Amino acid sequence: MNYIANINGIEVNAYYNEKTISGLFIPLLEDLAAMHSEKQKRILVMIAAPPGAGKSTLVSFLEHLAEENESEKSFQAIGMDGFHRQQDYLLSHTVTVNGKAIPMVDIKGAPVTFDLVGLREKIAEVTDGHPCKWPRYDRLLHNPVEDAIMIDADIVLLEGNYLLLDLDGWRELSDYADYTISLSADEELLHERLIARKVSTGMKKEAAEKFVDFSDMPNVRLCLDKTKHADLELEVSNSDYDIIRRRTGI
Repeated sequence: MNYIANINGIEVNAYYNEKTISGLFIPLLEDLAAMHSEKQKRILVMIAAPPGAGKSTLVSFLEHLAEENESEKSFQAIGMDGFHRQQDYLLSHTVTVNGKAIPMVDIKGAPVTFDLVGLREKIAEVTDGHPCKWPRYDRLLHNPVEDAIMIDADIVLLEGNYLLLDLDGWRELSDYADYTISLSADEELLHERLIARKVSTGMKKEAAEKFVDFSDMPNVRLCLDKTKHADLELEVSNSDYDIIRRRTGI
């Protein structure tokens, strides 16, 4: 199935295999709906993946699929990218890399460039179950847009690079989740996708390659090496998802 969506200000055209939709995605949505009925509270699902793995598009598609199949529960897709620090902050603050102080903006997307405290506080609000606001990141503005989304769904699908990161400060985030999913992929595939994404925002290919190699790929390796085990673990290829590990039941 072809799926076209606007992800953080960029139009994305994705394809999902019908076998994967019927054999993996729809049963997942049904299981999450059953979990909501059992727990009688808002369900928070965390989906973690390295940059370029397609997590933002996937959660958007899952929300669309739930609506298309007229699920009895409401699903809502959101992302942690709204907790990027403001561009002005990243330009005016430095971080030490390999013994050298550089502007934070040069490694935008690394864990240190996110507002972790703000993210944790907002996640706690989501799990309280009341309607609450959430920021959205706009890749064309290069900044988050505060309070852009009203969260009021039964089941919230939260995606982000570092939601399952096994590092101090980050590893506790998944304590808020009712269910966790991780995506992994081949480094070269992610490298190609990230360059294409930068080019799609107007960046020259040479500049895109330089940025991806210096900034994005260390984050890719960090996610691949330091993501905690999830309830459902998937391997991403160009056209499908393979299950690596799945917890019995949901």
